[in-house]
Order: sequence, then C-alpha cells, then structure tokens
Amino acid sequence: MPKFELRRARAAGRFTVSPALRLLGGLTAIGIASCAQAAPAFDADSPYMSGDWGGKRTELHDLGYDFKLEYVGETGSNLHGGYNHDHATRYSDQFALGMHMDLQKILGWHDAEFQLTLTDRNGDNITNDRVADPRTGGISSSQEVYGRGSIVRITQMYYQQKFFDQKLDIKVGRFGEGEDFNSFQCDFQNLAFCGSQVGNWATGIWYNWPVSQWAARVKYHLNDEIYAQVGAYALNPSNLENDNGFKLNNAGNEGAVLPVELVWAPHVNGLPGEYRAGYYYSTANAKDVYKDTNGQPAALSGDDYRSSSSKHGYWLTFNQQLTSQASDNARGLSVFGNVTVHDKKTNMVDNYVQAGVVYKGLFDARPKDDIGIALARIHVNPAYRKNAEATNAANGVTDYNDPAYLPIQRTESSAELNYGVHVTNWLTVRPNLQYIKHPGGVDEVDNALVAGIKIQSSF
Repeated sequence: MPKFELRRARAAGRFTVSPALRLLGGLTAIGIASCAQAAPAFDADSPYMSGDWGGKRTELHDLGYDFKLEYVGETGSNLHGGYNHDHATRYSDQFALGMHMDLQKILGWHDAEFQLTLTDRNGDNITNDRVADPRTGGISSSQEVYGRGSIVRITQMYYQQKFFDQKLDIKVGRFGEGEDFNSFQCDFQNLAFCGSQVGNWATGIWYNWPVSQWAARVKYHLNDEIYAQVGAYALNPSNLENDNGFKLNNAGNEGAVLPVELVWAPHVNGLPGEYRAGYYYSTANAKDVYKDTNGQPAALSGDDYRSSSSKHGYWLTFNQQLTSQASDNARGLSVFGNVTVHDKKTNMVDNYVQAGVVYKGLFDARPKDDIGIALARIHVNPAYRKNAEATNAANGVTDYNDPAYLPIQRTESSAELNYGVHVTNWLTVRPNLQYIKHPGGVDEVDNALVAGIKIQSSF
C-alpha cells in the first residue's frame, strides 16, 4: 500500500467521539485509572526513564497529548595540545521540555498538530580557552550543545497542517531552519558532525536549535520518495540576546532567509537513504569581510566596510545505509556526508566538507550500540584572512605572541571517533575522542586531542 494511502487508512475511524469530548478527556486524563501493563520507572525497555506514569502517559497519548523532557550533557577534556596545554574538564548541557498535541485526536482537525518546546542550556566549553586561541575563538566546537546563552527560551511553537492525503505539509510559527532544511542527526559531540551544518557556517543569518524565529515552511511530496520544500524565516538578530528567550514580537527584524530544498529518500536494496540538495538566500544587508565602498581594504583605509544587499549559499547532504546484519535493517553500516558553500564576499567560511561512517549493532551481544567515525574540513574565506592581515598591518603588529596581534585563520580540520553505549531505551552514553588540526584555523596553535562523553536521555 502506498505511504499516503496507509496514512489515510490509519486515520480512518477517528471521528466517532465529538471534539468537545476529546478536549474534555485530555484535560481530565490525569484522573483516569492506571493501566495494569504500564512500564514502571527505570524500565530498560521503556523510551522514558519515568516510565508510563502508571499508564497515564499512554492514555494521554491516545487522547492526543505527548510530553517529553530530554537531556543532553557533554563533557570535554583537553588531553594534549591546543592553545592552552593546562589540562581542564568542562561540562555543558541542555534540557528540552516539549508538548506535542495531535489536534486530530483532540479537536477533530484532520492531519493537524501543535508543538511547543522550551530549552535551557548551561555550562562551559573546552574549546573557548583551552583548544582555540581566545583572540579568534574556535571555528567548530568540541561540545556542540554549548552556546546561545545559559537561558530558557522558546525553541518551538508551531502549528502544522497537512492536506491531500498528507502530500502537502504546511508549518507556521516559531522554529529554526535546521529542523527542516539541511537537517542532519546529532549523535556526534563535535559541532562539525552534528545537526544542520549550514547554520554553523552561514554567519549571522541561519539560526539552528535552540534559537527560533517566526517562520513558514511549505513541503510537497512529489511521490513516496521525493519531496520539495521552501521556507521563509524572519532574520532577527535580537532573538540571540539573553533577554529575549520569550520574545514574540518581531522588532529588530532585518529581512528574511529563504531556503529551498529537494529531498530524495530512496530504499537502495531495501535499505534507507536520504539525499538533500538546497539553496538559501538572505534578503538582509550583509557586511563585506574585507573591502570598503571604494574597493580598498577597509582595515587600512579606515572607511566603513561596504554592504551587500544579500547573502547566499548552497548545500549537498547524503546519508545511506549500505548493509544490514542477519536481515535486521536496524543493524548495519551507514555512510554520510555534507558539503556547504557560502558567499565569499560576506561570510567567514567559504566552504565546508564532512564525511563519516556509523555501524549500528556491530556486536551481537550489544545489538543497539553504535560506533562512528567522521572527518571534517572547514575552510576560511581568503578575503577574511586578508582582512586580518590588513588589521595587523594597520595596528603595526607582526608577532603572533603580541596580545594585539589578530591571528590569521586558514583551515580547521576535525576528526571524531565515538562509541554509543545503548544502556537502556532512554539512556545512551557516548564516549568519544576528537582530534582537531589547527584549532580555530590558526596554524600557530598546536593540534589538539580532546576526550569527551555525551549523554543523551529522555525522562
């Protein structure tokens, strides 16, 4: 049966109870009797550490309400090299509290849903003062969960509606580009291998999780394997400020980011894959990284950097499972890769390349564990380097050890090897080793070896 027909068949027969009764049932579900077969807290087979709440969690789900509290904690230690050889250990974390509402079950609105998620980040990052030169900072990060302020913020608040047997999918509200465009899993700890990579290198315009902005996304399935999508995201730098975690007005908006993407999700020899090709265009003014309005080095002339009326780039992403083990498609070898290319006039990074492999279920005794290795190269725009050289010339400094010297950034390369221990269905512990060549893209900084532990849990 085709996918869209299967979805429609699953939806059949859901309107036998009135919307009012469904809503009332959701509000009073806490008082419903517990299920005898509910998973207890700390059950290894449950997806949640707190279990099924005596059956109430399942009852709420059946009524259209799902609640999640998820935790990611990351620890990084500089074992060797880097800018500061003094050994240190840093910890960072994120808590995400989410509520999903199936509006078809609750109100009878066919193929409609609502999502609200709050996030809270805390901690420090080993990259900031141990791995990279603090004068430039790192390009990537050894603890991807760090950043965007130690605050509580609205990360998701959107309404999603599907039409025409779920072929057309419209999403409006507050969310980030990386949820839908250039999307990528986030199991590695180094930022260069985690999540939407465009957001990591498209400086100042593309905001990944946990930052949200007012947005709309339209997706259309051409067939069971191919869909196209286009989006519009308000470009509002004030959303990054620590005092604006719950800001809902659009004061400070500078334009819009307009991504478009084609996604192909085939099954090759019965094994899943996903291939993405996309382009983004920003309508906001962007500052040149090197030249002034007369085409001269702005750092030398003292004039303002010239302004461009837009900024753009594109990406290619793939993820393909190649093998299965004992006919179990949940186990096997997968390969992945990412390429992003950015505007050379206005962006610090002009291109980025990444590739890696993951094997799930390598050992029969540990069928849910996984092992992964990945490599990445982040290339700094030559014009950005020229600007740093011009800045040093204007300041009359040539010695790297002079505090006033602005280090020249070229290319940062990273590698990570990790092993995900699937302790329970609600807890994964992922020790890892990271090797960073020229941290921050600065040749004078020693190559660094970082040991990390990433913990992912769902309460």
